Amino acid sequence: MPRSPIIAGFHPDPSICRVGEDYFLVNSSFEYFPGVPVFTSRDLTLWRQLGNVLDRSSQLSVREGIGGASGGIYAPTIRHHDGRFWMTTTNIHDIARGHLIVHAEDPAGPWSDPVYTAGLLGIDPDLAWDDDGRCLLTWSDVVRGGISQAVVDPVTGEVLSEAVSLWHGTGGAHAEGPHLLRRGDWWYLLVAEGGTGAGHMVTVARSKRPDGPFEANPANPILTHRSTSDAVQATGHADMLELADGSWAMVHLGTRPRGSFPRWHTNGRETFLAGISWIDDWPVVNEDQFEAGRVSNAFVEEFTAARLDPRWISPGVEPATFAVPDAAGLRLSTNGAADGNGPLLAVRAADQTWAARAHGQGDYALEVRIDARHRAAVRRVAGRIEARIEIGPFSQIIVGGDAATDAALEVRTVTPAVERGMPSGPDVILLGTTLGEDFQELTRLDGRYLSTEVAGGFTGRVVGVSAIGGNAVITRFAYASTEDSAI
Repeated sequence: MPRSPIIAGFHPDPSICRVGEDYFLVNSSFEYFPGVPVFTSRDLTLWRQLGNVLDRSSQLSVREGIGGASGGIYAPTIRHHDGRFWMTTTNIHDIARGHLIVHAEDPAGPWSDPVYTAGLLGIDPDLAWDDDGRCLLTWSDVVRGGISQAVVDPVTGEVLSEAVSLWHGTGGAHAEGPHLLRRGDWWYLLVAEGGTGAGHMVTVARSKRPDGPFEANPANPILTHRSTSDAVQATGHADMLELADGSWAMVHLGTRPRGSFPRWHTNGRETFLAGISWIDDWPVVNEDQFEAGRVSNAFVEEFTAARLDPRWISPGVEPATFAVPDAAGLRLSTNGAADGNGPLLAVRAADQTWAARAHGQGDYALEVRIDARHRAAVRRVAGRIEARIEIGPFSQIIVGGDAATDAALEVRTVTPAVERGMPSGPDVILLGTTLGEDFQELTRLDGRYLSTEVAGGFTGRVVGVSAIGGNAVITRFAYASTEDSAI
């Protein structure tokens, strides 16, 4: 398996489909708005983001603050059927409404407003169509446990049959993430088990009928890295498809933990690629089939376009309500925040070590975060520089000196020095300012405090900008990976 993800940074729970020679992929987005990023590729290794499926308030409701963390949009499925793209997912905050389904003629959008499958409670829905044209919704059932299925009308959301139980997995915890796939005379039910952590795995069962009974593969799990020293861990939650040349491939999530025991991962769960061969009509995973070349995640944004690039997201808030690009740059407001700290407009951190730099006018912050209680920011306030760090219930402000008018705010991460006998985190976070190329460090933070193992939840680090106390204008934002170096 490529040790580099095909889609780096917080992009978990991948689902994939093909139309001709074009591939399309979506990921979970949780509390971030817009929701469900959608990508396209011709070769499965190089991907370009087309947009976000849920990009307006009529489609998506998410919550701000620590109460919204790791809520929102759980694992989606994308499929193409009868000339349309279909996406189904669950908004955990609206779980009582059932799963939501949207469709589009063009995966770049616009996508329809959602319909809901009332009465079908659970997460991780999947769509498939049988030989009679019936649409089968398969999901992880929080009421019965295991995997269930019902016939639905994907246009209206109407549930057309009683729910039936398909499979409870092989005995691993949390049978979820189902995908129902057809190959020849067999229907395959691909499932994630073991929880989306160190015990994660992919299992599969098959049947001659899409509604079962399903028999488990005697070689299960077909993919797992549990109890190994592999650089990529927590492999699971997979989707498979037939490629244009008739071969098969799998996408799945994984993490890249670093540091000393027990190791920490910071960028969340990322999307990886593997090959599939078939033996006795069972899928066999070949993790070395594809070679992922190094992809640069670097970009510079001067906000000259009329619309924000689809990479930009905000936790719990629609970006259009507080972030508006115009001829002067990106205009940020506090959006009426009671504490004067405006919402964050951010991008996913995609590299193991990286730097982000923001140039702006007015009072603003450059912040790296996992959630509202695990974050660190360098801030320009009334002409002075300060750092603000929040770890759980603890908050600290470190005051620096006066800031030059043209100094940029910068956050960078570096590899920690190896010190004998001392525990090592995944990285060190540096907060400071840059004038020209001269970086002036204000303070630093052990990266363990901004890791999933400390913060919990299902997301990863993001880095972005916000206004403080009023309006601000961001004229340039740059992100790039950095070479590892000892400090």
